[in-house]
Amino acid sequence: MHTLVERMKNNDIRALARAITMVENDHPDKLSLMRDVFSVEKNARHIGITGPPGAGKSTLVNQLITTIRAEGKTVAIIAVDPTSPFSGGALLGDRVRMNQHFTDDGVYIRSMATRGSLGGLSRATKDALRICDAYGFDVVIVETVGVGQSELDIMKVVDTTALVLTPNSGDVLQIFKAGIMEIADLFVINKGDLPGYGKLKTLLKELVMMTATHNHEKSIVKTVSTENKGIDKLWKKINEHHDFLYSTNEGERRRTDQQRLEVYELVREEIWRDVKDFIDTNADFSPIDATSDPYQQAIDWYQKWKKGGVH
Repeated sequence: MHTLVERMKNNDIRALARAITMVENDHPDKLSLMRDVFSVEKNARHIGITGPPGAGKSTLVNQLITTIRAEGKTVAIIAVDPTSPFSGGALLGDRVRMNQHFTDDGVYIRSMATRGSLGGLSRATKDALRICDAYGFDVVIVETVGVGQSELDIMKVVDTTALVLTPNSGDVLQIFKAGIMEIADLFVINKGDLPGYGKLKTLLKELVMMTATHNHEKSIVKTVSTENKGIDKLWKKINEHHDFLYSTNEGERRRTDQQRLEVYELVREEIWRDVKDFIDTNADFSPIDATSDPYQQAIDWYQKWKKGGVH
């Protein structure tokens, strides 16, 4: 078993941080590390907090941590921040808002950059979630960067996705667009003391009625995170959704689908790494010509790789 995984089993927090750094940097030993991580996963509760910029996600997560810790549960937070255009790293905005928990041994906060991902998460985020699970945290929260309607990757990695909206977030009719509204398991109207709360709640109730199944209806929770209002109810609704998932076969089906998607993604990554290495070390490949047909260039590259790059 990988030495970092052995150290994590002994509650070595430095090994946890080092393992996440390895997956962020795409270390050559990443796959062997993650294979061992998967073998010791402890089935933590995976929660996703998503929503548009300015919805108050980080402040909400900060209050949610306090509620979870009051129950004696340990919690890891993977806060996905925008990527710095200069260093490529996270801008650390989320960690600043959660600084009151830095000295709590039962809380681990890790900021990660999107690194160009348009779905709100990076590949490393998904691996980091598994690593935190293997370490033994009871709850792992993934807070995504706010990217609007395209922020769909969160559904591929968590059990419960909470979509955070605000009454003043623009044209509320936009919420009926396909995409992010469909992946939410529950809705949080944060800053619920602002004008427009009633209108937004009415529209959400209509959406919930249209999408409800005979087994489950999505909840709508009002919060004012800056005043710690509604957080207990939010945690209660998250727990109720978890109970629904694992009192039916929905939870097992969801994780099976997530694992299938993850296998496909890993295979694509490995194939592309093989192709790129072959291209970089083979003089027969001509550089990309910006004036030529990109589709034909891609076909030519693929055919050359198939002739000499498949082992």
